[in-house]
Amino acid sequence: MQATSTTKRNVIGLFGGTFDPLHFGHLRLAQELAESLLLSNVRFIPAAQPPHKTLPLVGVDHRAAMVYLGISSNPLFSCDERELHRGGASYTIDTLHSLRNDLGADVSLVLLMGSDAFASLHSWYRWQEIIQLCHIALVQRPSSGKQETLPKTLQDFLQTHYTEHSTDLQKMPAGFIIKKSVTALDISSTAIRKALQHKQSVRYLLPDSIIDYIHTNQLYRN
Repeated sequence: MQATSTTKRNVIGLFGGTFDPLHFGHLRLAQELAESLLLSNVRFIPAAQPPHKTLPLVGVDHRAAMVYLGISSNPLFSCDERELHRGGASYTIDTLHSLRNDLGADVSLVLLMGSDAFASLHSWYRWQEIIQLCHIALVQRPSSGKQETLPKTLQDFLQTHYTEHSTDLQKMPAGFIIKKSVTALDISSTAIRKALQHKQSVRYLLPDSIIDYIHTNQLYRN
């Protein structure tokens, strides 16, 4: 895909997930992509009912509170609660339309996505419309260990929209896919929850403020 404009736009990263709980892997990924993609802001968007995952173990209020605690010292980061207040499954296409209604058509939006999630993008609700509303930044997950095998549909989709230039994301509000590598922090919310259930330390896996919040509210004990 070729950029058609030299206009530089405000570029906002969108980082969705259950954040059950938020940890340093999330935060470091967002920081490095903010720098390499020249993002003016990264919006953490906690999902209420993720359509491709089991329901989070703790409620939306606790997960949002942990996100706010984790990002509070970073002016590049913000928390967007729109999925938490919307009924039904948290479909990405609905969130993108909502963001466009709020921010306008000219702002550049970049959906931050793991390569493992991208490998199943064709199963997402109205997936082919997503690239019309945002760019996609693909990140290799440390735990995956190898490149994801893409179905032909997604191989063609990637080839059509691929760019190697971060500056292209400023030239158009949507339409590009870019690949980026980040520091390999193999930390998972699942492993953190299991450690907490077994009364093991999770120090240095997530911010102390979130650890204190988890213990104060007696989360992830069962």
